[in-house]
This record gives sequence, C-alpha cells and structure tokens, in this order.
Amino acid sequence: MAKFFGSLFGNGREPERAPDDDLSTTQAQELEQTRGALAELRSSIRRAGSLLPPLASSHMRQIDDVLRLLIDYVAEHGASTEQRVLLHAIASDYLPTSLRVYRALPPETQTETSPETEKLLEQLDILYATALDLDHQVRTGAIAELSAHGRFLRDRFDVDGVRIHPGAQEAG
Repeated sequence: MAKFFGSLFGNGREPERAPDDDLSTTQAQELEQTRGALAELRSSIRRAGSLLPPLASSHMRQIDDVLRLLIDYVAEHGASTEQRVLLHAIASDYLPTSLRVYRALPPETQTETSPETEKLLEQLDILYATALDLDHQVRTGAIAELSAHGRFLRDRFDVDGVRIHPGAQEAG
C-alpha cells in the first residue's frame, strides 16, 4: 500500500521497516526452527520404531501432538519470549536428548520393564505435563489479554450501561 501511495505522490522509496516488523520476522523464523526441530524429532521417533518400548513411543507422540498444535497456535496468536523459548527447548533439546540418551544405552537395558525405561517414561511424563502446562499458559494468556481488551473497550464506551460513541464524548 505504501508503495502505491509513494508512486502516486512521487515518494517512490520503500518505507522504513518498524522495529516490530523485524521482531515479527525473528519470531516467525524462530517458530520455523522449532517446527523443523519437531519434524526432525518426529522422524527420529519413527526411525527408532520398534526399538522403543511402545509406551515410550506413545508418550513421545503425545508430546509431539501437543507441541505441533501449540506451534500453530503461537504462530497465529503469539506468545511471550519465555514461552517460545521453552517451546523450542522441549522440541529441540529436552525431548530429543531423552530419546538420544535412551537409544545410546545397551540394548539389554531397553526393555519395557527395565529401570532405564522407567526413568525414560518418568522424563516423558514430566515433559508431557510441561507441554500441557505451556499450552494452557499460552492459550490462557491470550484469553486474559482479550478479556483485558474487552474490559477496556467496555469501560471506554459503555458508562453505567449507556453506550457512548467516541465522538459524542467531545460534544457532551
């Protein structure tokens, strides 16, 4: 739009980008990195296939499902820096590290009832609970923000149940 008006009025140069544009681009790139890490993790889980105990594989896929949907939600609605960092860390570090460490153990310790498998399942339970909590925080934060905006608008334009139009305040 700015290019169009610039061409009409002789400006012709590209408008300078606001700092928020750079921030949004950085956040979008960050989310794409997280999405890529999650896709790589998903491939690692598939490659491990039957070598993982079924319960561990199931837990990892549940975490993957929560994170995948959360990434989509954050891409559309945003999240705090801390929330995005945690999301990225779970997808690119915490979960892959748990899988990698478990897979590096001797095969005889990778049975469904081994202490090593129990430890892995415990870690996955913690990661799943963390992913669900993060999902809840992000979605609740967005709801709380919308609620705050709604209260502001209600307070601004609805005094004692009588609707006031913004222009009517100046005249009265």
